Amino acid sequence: MSDSKEQLTAEEQEKLLQKYDAESNNRNVTGITAKIIFFGLIAFSLFQLYTGAAGAYTAYIQRTIHLGFALSLIFLLYPARRKGSKTKVPWYDYLLVLLSIIVCGYWPVFYETLVQQIGGIDQIQMIIGGLAVLLVLEASRRAVGLPITIIALVFMAYAYLGPYMPGALAHRGLTLDQLIKSMFFTTDGILGTPLQVSSTYIFLFLLFGAFLVQTGVGNYFNDLAISIAGKRTGGPAKVAIFSSALNGTISGSSVANTVTTGSYTIPMMKKLGYKPNFAGAVEAAASTGGQIMPPIMGAAAFLMIEFAGESYWNIAKAATIPAILFFSGIWIMTHLEAKRLGLHGLPKEEIPSKKSVLKKIHLLLPIVAIVWLLFSGFSIERTALYGIGITILVSLFRKDTRITPSRFVVALTSGARTALGVAAATACAGIIVGVVTKTGLGLKLGNSLVSMAGALASSPEAQLLLTLFFTMIASIILGMGSPTTANYIITSTIALPAILALNDQLDVAIPILAGHMFVFYFGIVADITPPVALAAFAATGISGGEPIRTGVNASKLAIAAFIIPYMFVLQPELLMIDTTFWEIIWILFTAISGMIAVGAGLIGYWYRKLHWTLRIISVVIGLLLIYPEGNTDLYGLGAFIAMIVLQFVFKGDKDSKEKVQEASK
Repeated sequence: MSDSKEQLTAEEQEKLLQKYDAESNNRNVTGITAKIIFFGLIAFSLFQLYTGAAGAYTAYIQRTIHLGFALSLIFLLYPARRKGSKTKVPWYDYLLVLLSIIVCGYWPVFYETLVQQIGGIDQIQMIIGGLAVLLVLEASRRAVGLPITIIALVFMAYAYLGPYMPGALAHRGLTLDQLIKSMFFTTDGILGTPLQVSSTYIFLFLLFGAFLVQTGVGNYFNDLAISIAGKRTGGPAKVAIFSSALNGTISGSSVANTVTTGSYTIPMMKKLGYKPNFAGAVEAAASTGGQIMPPIMGAAAFLMIEFAGESYWNIAKAATIPAILFFSGIWIMTHLEAKRLGLHGLPKEEIPSKKSVLKKIHLLLPIVAIVWLLFSGFSIERTALYGIGITILVSLFRKDTRITPSRFVVALTSGARTALGVAAATACAGIIVGVVTKTGLGLKLGNSLVSMAGALASSPEAQLLLTLFFTMIASIILGMGSPTTANYIITSTIALPAILALNDQLDVAIPILAGHMFVFYFGIVADITPPVALAAFAATGISGGEPIRTGVNASKLAIAAFIIPYMFVLQPELLMIDTTFWEIIWILFTAISGMIAVGAGLIGYWYRKLHWTLRIISVVIGLLLIYPEGNTDLYGLGAFIAMIVLQFVFKGDKDSKEKVQEASK
């Protein structure tokens, strides 16, 4: 993209999304097929609204109908090859649609027979179950990407070849009919908890987000961000952080958030004077951070309710301080980079008037309302439904935000489209969860990581840190190329058991929620961690920067996401677990001070340019302050003040650089 071009067109955004985001690589067909897709999407949304309001059907019926809609629409919308035709549907995809309807319709039609059936499955059920597995794998490959499909295939192979596995990985193994039965005729596989959450909570919240988008809330987030942060030092970068945090929490895709928000913010950052690699990194890091931002956390919060066994309130509360520190870290480093480069804010004429921004402040009411409803104890489904109703109601306040009948229909179709990838991902992740449940693989892998760390460590403390490090690496690898929901399911199923095993083997007391948050954070930052770093790569399509360097910069800006998880596992007070209000205030104060010191060390500038030795010292001071413990806070605070004084003492002195270097020695 050229420097002179202000913003990507809708068509350019779509091409960029199709390149980096599997969920956006869909067809644009016409004629009777387009009408089938349109009415299919409408019917999907109406079914979910009905069951959300009237109550879900029994587990097997609710989940198979949800899955049937998703599979059928995926095969109509997503080509078998990324470069396949986007204007017509080949005959074999119509066949796959028909098979999807037959397979997923089998449960509702023969429900009574199946629930009363004892023992194994017959030949027809064997074929139905086998087709279900193949259809889910293929739909996931098209709509989500190859990584999750490969993981699911490997796990199924492990389940079948158990007796031939080496050492501790060996198990009795599942026969083909046992494997297929568990995958489709129980709630331990495809029809398991992940799909249950997709067919209830997640769909309705994605629909809520679709209605919110129709009010123009995305543009309002941008205007609000500019009015708050535009005038500040390095204004456009802070606009990107603010806007991406708001947009990201209701979006389930780091890449989609990067492209949509970045097409607006990245050109502004470049125009101000930020380098392309840095500008792209700011947007990629902030958009990725949106997935860990309460209240919705890219829909992962609702999965965590089931997997961690915690209330929504506890999950949102636990995510608050880490999210504040994440975005504070990016904000601080963009500010220091702007100071280093001598950049200022946006000119007054480019800042929206406060009056125009206040006129649309009602668009924030639906978000405030759902937070209040969730914290007041309303069910998740009821909260989402009320959120949709409130969104429609507040949209009527102004003509330009009004959800008209045509916008209502667009919201129904776009919400259902967004849910397709999530449904496929959760169904495929159910295969992984099912294999882990049947074989005990998660516990075996967890014990293996702990044992490997023990073999390398010289003390229990070192073994703890090494286990966390290995779990971090595993989570990043497992999270590469997966959307937020699938990302969390996979990491919590495969990587989390290592942390939980520490409680037994080292006699520590790591809270279960802290373990879930640990793997979730590192799974999410895979989107900005080279060599994959899809969000960072997507940002380069707008900034014109270099993919790997942008990914490295994004990882540096998101350093809080690499530090904080270790801190809240070791000291759960950061998750507001067993702590008081005043302790929380103190933790926030010291941790944000720590992020200032870490940011200064990484950027190489505080009140003035820092010598490399002072940069290292600044990072160490920051780590002392972030770690929520009395002595480290006091030592860190004293050193923090000393660093500030040191810089002001030499400020304005011609020989200050040499004096700072001498003092640092």
